[in-house]
Amino acid sequence: MNRHLAPEPDIDADAVFRNFMRHNLGKAADHFGLAVVDEPVFGWRLRSIGANTAGSQGGRWLRVVSEEPRWAMGYAWTGNLDANVVVDVAKPRVLDVFEWPEGDWRQQRAEVMTLIPGAPCSRGDVLRTSPNLSDAWWADLRRSLDTIARTATDRSHADQGRVVERIHGRFGESVDATVTRSATVHGDLHWSNLMRPRFGVLDWELWGRGPEGMAAATLLCYSLLEPSVAATVQTLFADVLDTPTGRVAQLYVVARLLRRVDGGDHPDLAAPLVRHAKNLLDP
Repeated sequence: MNRHLAPEPDIDADAVFRNFMRHNLGKAADHFGLAVVDEPVFGWRLRSIGANTAGSQGGRWLRVVSEEPRWAMGYAWTGNLDANVVVDVAKPRVLDVFEWPEGDWRQQRAEVMTLIPGAPCSRGDVLRTSPNLSDAWWADLRRSLDTIARTATDRSHADQGRVVERIHGRFGESVDATVTRSATVHGDLHWSNLMRPRFGVLDWELWGRGPEGMAAATLLCYSLLEPSVAATVQTLFADVLDTPTGRVAQLYVVARLLRRVDGGDHPDLAAPLVRHAKNLLDP
């Protein structure tokens, strides 16, 4: 059955781990009585794998995440399931969960979810070509982020201490990192987590409370290589971005993404991020 997904022929470490994740996907599919119907998609640094599946109840998305046991806990581990409380937003709903250990070195978590129609706005997190989105799509984005912001939760995405640590660590202790307004935020609102042509938003691992405007700030920073789209985001969310907390949210996101750049991700985003931070710090 699904455990016989064809392994990849190369023998480098990444290929070995991809095959391990394919095995995990097959094991989860067998557990749920599902059949993998297309080529799996891998998440950031191969941490997760997901694919369209078919079963007696129709099409489903099956996702498996693998972590070291010490990290297989907490808000990020249960984020997708916890997000079932978010309503009136086009998003997947987790229908079932299955966890199992792989010896004492990895813990796996499989989640069966409802499907969201369409395709991601971008193949990668950073937008590099115009997504050609409708006015209705942008209106749904704004309405959805407002709905998320009002959703009650005790989950934390970025509290005051974390915001101060990230901003002061990157820009210096003289920068005001005070958060005066909080809201519930998606936590990882980049372009491969957004669907088109109809709006939808994926990947709810990191949602929780954070500075107001953080979701919009994240999308803005991931749009900087497409200035016209960045301008659209800036205008659409000016009321939460052009405030003291909104500027703090943007500096926090810039600091977080520059840390990702330092680790080898999105090197072409470095210069636009630095320019954006300079504009925030020296208006």
